[in-house]
Amino acid sequence: MNKHFITQKIKQKAFELGFSFVGISKAEFLEKEARNLEKWLNNNHHGKMAYMENYFDKRTDPRLLVDDAKSVITVLCNYYTKKKQEDRKAPKISKYAFGKDYHLVIREKLNQLHAFINEEVGEVNARGFVDSAPVMDKAWAERSGLGWIGKNANLINKESGSYFFIGELIIDLELETDGPIEDYCGTCTRCID
Repeated sequence: MNKHFITQKIKQKAFELGFSFVGISKAEFLEKEARNLEKWLNNNHHGKMAYMENYFDKRTDPRLLVDDAKSVITVLCNYYTKKKQEDRKAPKISKYAFGKDYHLVIREKLNQLHAFINEEVGEVNARGFVDSAPVMDKAWAERSGLGWIGKNANLINKESGSYFFIGELIIDLELETDGPIEDYCGTCTRCID
């Protein structure tokens, strides 16, 4: 099957499953991000989150998470809601906590995407990740052209801002890749004001 055709079918299916955006990057060592992570850890910026020191090699190379990985399919799922907490005296909770556990919801959708790919091209090796494994979510989203890292250290999507869950399907199938996009922040500081 033609690489362009299957890439487009995968993206179309991701949208049908309810993902807001989908991008693809080559599964490779994250050289720049590895240097930054090492510096961040050495400066003890992770505080008491000792788990951040674990699996450095897997965090920076998806080929260690999925044998013969060739592509990283990154998806964004918007969680912004206009809904507000009913009890104004209750402690504030983030908007992402208003719904079902996003880990379960997104992982199920990634499993469905994997099953679809298996139906279309035959059995492929893939694993879905939703911020509960040593995967550098924002780096993959940025490399896949889904946004850029803003001054608030979050991924910012030009169309929809930064209210997103990020998930990945690391797969041993070579797909067409999307390149990173321009950083549109300029002198804007809205996300940190």
